[in-house]
Amino acid sequence: MSTEETPAVKTYPVAPRLQATPTPHIGPDLDAYRAAHKGSVGEGSDEWWGEKARELLYWDRPFKTIRSGGFATGDIAWFPEGGLNVSYNAVDRWAFEDPDRIAIIYEADEPDGGCSITYGELLRQVSSLANVLSTTFGVRPGDTVSIYLPTTWHAAVALLACARIGAIHSVVFAGFSAEALRDRINDCQSRVLITCDEGRRGGKAIATKAIADAALEACHGIVEHVLVLKRTGGKINWTEGRDRWWDEEMAKVPKYCPPRVMSAEDPLFILYTSGSTGKPKGVVHTSGGYALCAALTVKYVFDVHKGDRFACMADVGWITGHTYIVYGPLLNGVTTLMFESTPVYPTPARYWEVVAKHKLTQFYNSPTAIRLLRRLGAHHVEPHDLSSLRVLGSVGEPINPEAWEWYHEHAGRGQCAIVDTFWQTETGSIVLTPFPGAVPTKPGSATVAFFGHEPVILDAMSGTPLEGNNVEGVLALGTPWPSIARTIWRDHARYLDTYMKPYPGLFYTGDGAARDEDGYIWIKGRVDDVINVSGHRLSTAEIESALIMHKGVAETAVIGTADELTGQAVYSFVTLKPEFSYDSGNEAGLVKELVLQVRKVIGPFAAPKKIYIVPDLPKTRSGKIMRRIMRKIVAGEGDQLGDLSTIAEPSTVDAIKQKVAEGNA
Repeated sequence: MSTEETPAVKTYPVAPRLQATPTPHIGPDLDAYRAAHKGSVGEGSDEWWGEKARELLYWDRPFKTIRSGGFATGDIAWFPEGGLNVSYNAVDRWAFEDPDRIAIIYEADEPDGGCSITYGELLRQVSSLANVLSTTFGVRPGDTVSIYLPTTWHAAVALLACARIGAIHSVVFAGFSAEALRDRINDCQSRVLITCDEGRRGGKAIATKAIADAALEACHGIVEHVLVLKRTGGKINWTEGRDRWWDEEMAKVPKYCPPRVMSAEDPLFILYTSGSTGKPKGVVHTSGGYALCAALTVKYVFDVHKGDRFACMADVGWITGHTYIVYGPLLNGVTTLMFESTPVYPTPARYWEVVAKHKLTQFYNSPTAIRLLRRLGAHHVEPHDLSSLRVLGSVGEPINPEAWEWYHEHAGRGQCAIVDTFWQTETGSIVLTPFPGAVPTKPGSATVAFFGHEPVILDAMSGTPLEGNNVEGVLALGTPWPSIARTIWRDHARYLDTYMKPYPGLFYTGDGAARDEDGYIWIKGRVDDVINVSGHRLSTAEIESALIMHKGVAETAVIGTADELTGQAVYSFVTLKPEFSYDSGNEAGLVKELVLQVRKVIGPFAAPKKIYIVPDLPKTRSGKIMRRIMRKIVAGEGDQLGDLSTIAEPSTVDAIKQKVAEGNA
């Protein structure tokens, strides 16, 4: 379908700091981008990828084949004969070349509590932990290791140590509940868990080890060893024979561990993400292709050069943290920042203090954080010297133009490029982005395709590609790329059903998109049952499953709706069992119980913003819940509900309208 004509959007030329030194990798204009991109797709692109793989990575065993397989057959492989070690590529190369170069700047929750780790020291730490895992705990190539840590430099060491010995790491976001951690450990059958005594965030202690202990009670003895980092020194429970202190075990082993050569197609990690069913899916990324795209996107999307100091403010537990805190920057041999705290602790100037303190050159952040800081006022930004910055990034969800403009004016001082990036856990690396030295930008648009990508906008019903500009539909990707996830752990059929079968021959992203009059792409958000809250993808089914565990809940429906701060917010509608009695005069108390239920089962970030107790849910005569009706009512469009002829009981709509109106009063 065609989009309606929209008002002209201001276009920003290549930023002044990208017109100075160092000379951008791609520039100076769109013609330069188009010429560079052309070689990465279509005929001859295999040679292009092979050249980049040899340029950016060290291969212990050369590859002959660039790529094989495809979407239709579900057997994609890149550089299959090739052998390499991702830890060697990210650490050893630079440690041997320049051991005193800073690899990681650790900015702790406490502003005075951080430190810097050189590449030489990182090699010693990674080697020591690799020896603990392999020699002390008996971890072998192909074993899984679960990691439940905050964003400290130790988390990077844990990822890289697993990669060094060929173990598959499964990092679990440290904000997840015991139940969520349990499910992930059970699914990937980890024999080892790496955690800490307590976490620190926003000045508060988080009972990380206690949460891990609760998870392990339901893991049926799968986990044989728990390595515990002493982060705060807080009192914790201890299981003799299972629990070991990080520092004590590291002191017992040699400080060098030879890296194991792995096949390019050997799994590097599993990362669990929400899908449209209640069960999280373990997305599997492989060594060679993932490493190549992590390195390539950091170099070109952020125009990284030797000596740069790269900052991604995400949590290491998400794919953004994997690719753009740990692997991408280190594979380029630059300095990366690991930020443990929040944007507003101890003051709303924390981000800008960090930029000025460490002379950061790139700053990658979420629209949620940008909107929060905008609301708190530019006076927190203005006093700080941000002149080291060249590129500002946005990640996790579409950024609204007002937040983009504020970011550009105040953080960038009108001098920096802004790269609004679109990608997913399943893509492994950035798919759509401006190239900062070549592509003029529009606030809110992800603009153009990264190397190797051919985005396709489809009619959602027919699956027909929509040609030309001023069209809107479903976003798919037309060509396999090296960092595409290869499977879902122990469920390849689900992988094919989710990504390859909806539109045969294409990769289905699950997002809507529009292509404007200039051919720029705008991401419109999820078209499936996934909610994007502050960049965290949450399955509606997963939240519904958590709510229905409450003894009084009969049925529930969860929707996502636009939210000024978090992008989307979770709204829940709940019906109660007839036999369940509660004080109707204290409905707020029951709502609080239900919110706590979601926090307990999934984590605080999944807590609904609003819960409405309703007599019934709107359904079709066949029993299907009509979530679109609830979305429109919550969005204030209750008079635009469209055709209600299929609804089984029309009076439920009026009851929901009244409940929402009361809740907004």
